[in-house]
Amino acid sequence: MTRLRLGMVGGGEGAFIGAVHRMAAALDGDWDLVAGAFSTDDGRNARTGTLLGLDGSRVYPSIEALIARERALPADDRIDALTIVTPNHLHAPMAIAALDAGFHVFCEKPMAMSVVEAEAIAAAAKASGRRFALAFTYSGYPLIEEARARVARGDFGAIRLVQVEYLQGWLSRPIDVDGNRQAEWRTDPARAGLGGCLGDIGTHAFQLAELVSGLSVESVSADLAAHVEGRRLDDDVSALLRFTGGARGVLKASQVAAGEENGLRLRIHGERGGLDWAQMEPNMLTLRWLDRPAELLRTGGPGLHDGAAALTRTPAGHPEGYIEAFANLYRAFAAAIRGEGHDRRFPGVVDGLRTMRFIEAVIANAGSDRKWTALDSGDSE
Repeated sequence: MTRLRLGMVGGGEGAFIGAVHRMAAALDGDWDLVAGAFSTDDGRNARTGTLLGLDGSRVYPSIEALIARERALPADDRIDALTIVTPNHLHAPMAIAALDAGFHVFCEKPMAMSVVEAEAIAAAAKASGRRFALAFTYSGYPLIEEARARVARGDFGAIRLVQVEYLQGWLSRPIDVDGNRQAEWRTDPARAGLGGCLGDIGTHAFQLAELVSGLSVESVSADLAAHVEGRRLDDDVSALLRFTGGARGVLKASQVAAGEENGLRLRIHGERGGLDWAQMEPNMLTLRWLDRPAELLRTGGPGLHDGAAALTRTPAGHPEGYIEAFANLYRAFAAAIRGEGHDRRFPGVVDGLRTMRFIEAVIANAGSDRKWTALDSGDSE
């Protein structure tokens, strides 16, 4: 197996998500981190490169320098892909520059600042022939794949109800104006985009609901709130959803649910039964039936289909979690670049466009007197 070479922009000393990406990429031996532009602060950038054991000549002061110098290296030495773990306003220009230079891209979510930017990324990916992946981490859990497969094969009959929630409490106080760097950029419209909580975790909930249900949201009726005084972006989201085929849904996302950690939960019900999965207990999937007792499935245990089993690394009873789910995306991304594993899924351009259209539809609806706002299907692309 050929190990692929990875570069990273952002994710320097003191950042959270960059380290998560590096752990996930390293887990299965598919990737070697060989280059980066980790911070615009020269000292922080250099220290990060040293900590990661990189050759100092490949720790670059900017993405422009990284792309120019990596592109000039021999094909068997330059990076194969670039991971983007910066604030949202940099996603589109960086992704487009990397794709245009011939590099595959793995980008943090949301995809961009607007649908227009997301469409520009999609066009660049298509023109370049390069792969584009998005960090919708929760789609990498084995039991999410099990849930998706069971819905797709019709175990529950026609889907009627989709309920998804993602509750956090970390922004319950105004830490965004008290020096917390992670909070500060996420509540800044210039760097986060149109949505605060909506873009940060509401997109995770939306993507998971569509992925597992196999249905597309056609329209939304939504309410946005900023509960913390002076906050410029939403910290609380409520939305009613209408899906193709007549199913109805509810999406709740909040970052001011005091005491909550990362309470992502998905419930889907059809004519004959339904499923229940929670991210903080990710190794359990509960199936409930109209006419027989409930079932409890376990990661690595009996009764799972091959696709879910392929995402599992340890025997039943050895908990797998967030890093392993993230690593499943990097493993599938590597397989796609090598032309292998066509049955392995990872979120990409379609997910990015859908979530950006969701953001804009929710904001449009919440700011108007309309009861329902349609999501652009993108059929004209």
